[in-house]
Parts: sequence; structure tokens; C-alpha cells
Amino acid sequence: MNAPLIFPRKATDAPIRFSPSVERLDPDEAATIEGLIATMRYVNERTFADGRHAIRSVHAKTQGILEGYLEVDAGLPIELAQGLFAKPGRYPVVMRFSTVPGDILDDSVSTPRGLAVKIIGVEGERLSGSEGDVTQDFVLVNGPAFGAPTPKKFLPVITLLSKTTNRVQRLKKLLSAVMRQVQRAIVSVTGQPNTTVATLGGQPETHILGETFYNQAPVRFGDFIAKISVSPISSELAALKGAALNVNGIPNGIREAVVAFFKQSGGVWEGRAQLCTDLNLMPIENAATVWPEQLSPYRRIGRIEVTRQNSWSEARSSVVDDGMQFSPWHGLAAHRPLGGIMRARKEVYAAAKRFRAARNGRVIEEPRQKPDLGD
Repeated sequence: MNAPLIFPRKATDAPIRFSPSVERLDPDEAATIEGLIATMRYVNERTFADGRHAIRSVHAKTQGILEGYLEVDAGLPIELAQGLFAKPGRYPVVMRFSTVPGDILDDSVSTPRGLAVKIIGVEGERLSGSEGDVTQDFVLVNGPAFGAPTPKKFLPVITLLSKTTNRVQRLKKLLSAVMRQVQRAIVSVTGQPNTTVATLGGQPETHILGETFYNQAPVRFGDFIAKISVSPISSELAALKGAALNVNGIPNGIREAVVAFFKQSGGVWEGRAQLCTDLNLMPIENAATVWPEQLSPYRRIGRIEVTRQNSWSEARSSVVDDGMQFSPWHGLAAHRPLGGIMRARKEVYAAAKRFRAARNGRVIEEPRQKPDLGD
């Protein structure tokens, strides 16, 4: 039997202060990013050729679009009262739930889920490329760590997956069924799902609204460094944690389940920050490392609340899917994305945005106030 992990520090240890020196650029990083841009462009071109409409190269399928408000908690301790969260406030938000692939698949091809949150009306020093905007984005996935440690390790994985874009769905459904069985075996032994297996179709068939979402790679958190998560806490949402959702034979079953839920109920999520307290056990340049919560737990910094609404319509999709971009590089300098995976996202996301805007003849821009979702 494996010995339990022993952490030399306690969860009460002081958080590491941010310094530019926490990042270490790979000498080949620029070339790797060019490779990622080319790979994502390949996905964009394939899906555009099929549907004559440009969609995202990852997280292409929208499963729900919500509008609501973020309330930043009052009385946060100094280490959490940082950046956007330095003082209490109430901000409009747009939330987009999605599934990971860059092509639009039936939901019986079971893949990881995403949640992108756009916070509007945020003032302060901006990130490069985000000057003049008033938004803060957090781009999240339902797992605490990224599927690869670095851009260089991620490139061959995404290149391989890109070759399956728009291939016969029947084969993908068969592979997904096998991968779900593999995932069950892994969970029975380790207690945790495997990120790679989930990406290959082994995501457990559960309700997307019961998921906790994580930004997976670190960001600056004012004077400190953190990862961010969003977790459902209202009773109706919390009841969906791990709840089975059978979507076999229902191509848009996840979206339909989300629509059905928000026709009947609103929801509340808790925003949380996990502060970095040990650069060895909680590395900046290895996005595949799960930061141990025994060392530093996720702590509440605010809450997001939405009321009953229609979570999907063609009008909402036009406004958000075609007219908005979600990127961790939209935001405050106080929440600068950190590490290789985050650095790569800046250029990769920008290239994908340009492709969608040009092919669809749409202006993609940041809202300055609560948007009209066309309802």
C-alpha cells in the first residue's frame, strides 16, 4: 500500500508574494505557441468548411448562457482582499457553460465541461491588450489541473486530437463509451478521474450544473498568487453534484437539462481562491499539478447569483457565441495569468478571435455594461 502524502507545511502558512521571477519562459516557447496557433487554425478551418460558420476551436458547443451578478464579499482578510476583490462590490456577469471539443458533437460523446465568466464594470490598471476595457474574465474547466504541464507537452496532444475534428461521430461515441468504462476503473482505484481519459471521451455522464469549475493554471492575485474556482452552493444546484444525466439518443441533452433547470429555479455559486503557499508543491510552470488543498484550501471571495431565465436561445447564442470572446487576458493587471499554458493562451485566443470575426463578419468586443442578450 502506498504511504500517505505528508505535507511539511500547514494550511496556515503565509502565501507566497507575487514577483515576476516566479515565471520561467521556455527557450522554445514562441515556436510552440506558433504551433498551437496553427493547430487551432486547422480545427477552425475544418469546422468552418463543414458548417460555413466560424466557431471556437475549443469549447465550441454552448450548453447554457446565463446573466447574473457577482457580489464580492465584505470583510475579506487582507490576503484575499486583492485586485477585483479588494473591496465589496456588485458586478453584472455573463456565464457560458460549454463542452470542450472544437466541433459540435452529440452529448453522448462525453467530454470535459467548461465555464467562462465575464465580470463587467471592473475598474483598475489593465493587462496589456485589455487597455480601455472594463471586464475581468475567468476561464474554467471541471478539473483542478490542466491536462498537460507545459505548452510544449500540450502541443502533440492537441495536434493528435485536432485530426479527429469532424470525423464520424459514431466512432467517437464508441470510443467515449469505452473511455467512460476506463474512467470508472480509474476512479474506483484512485478516487479521482483522469484528465486525459476525460478528454478522450471518458467524462462521467453527470449533470453539468453540479460541477465545480477551476481555472487550472495560476493567476496573480494582487500581492499574491492563486487559482480560482466556482462551485454551486444553492440547494437546488448542490443537489446535482454527481447526479447522473443520461443523454444517449439526445444530441443536446446537456443543454436541454440546463434550460429545464433555469426555467424553474435560479442558482448561486461561490467564488473561491486558493493561495499559493509553496512554489515547489504548487508550481507556476507546471499546470498539470493539482495544488494540494491540505496545504492551502480554496476560500470564499464572493458569490454569483442568477435568477430564473431562458439559458439558451438563438438570440443569446448570437450575442455571446459570435459577439464575445472569453480570455484570461481580459482583465486587471492584478490578475495577470501566470505560467506557460496561460502565456500561450494570450496569442492562441487572439488568433482564434480574429478568425471568427473575419469569417462571420462580426465585431467581437468587450461589453461596457450589462449586455442585452436579445431576449
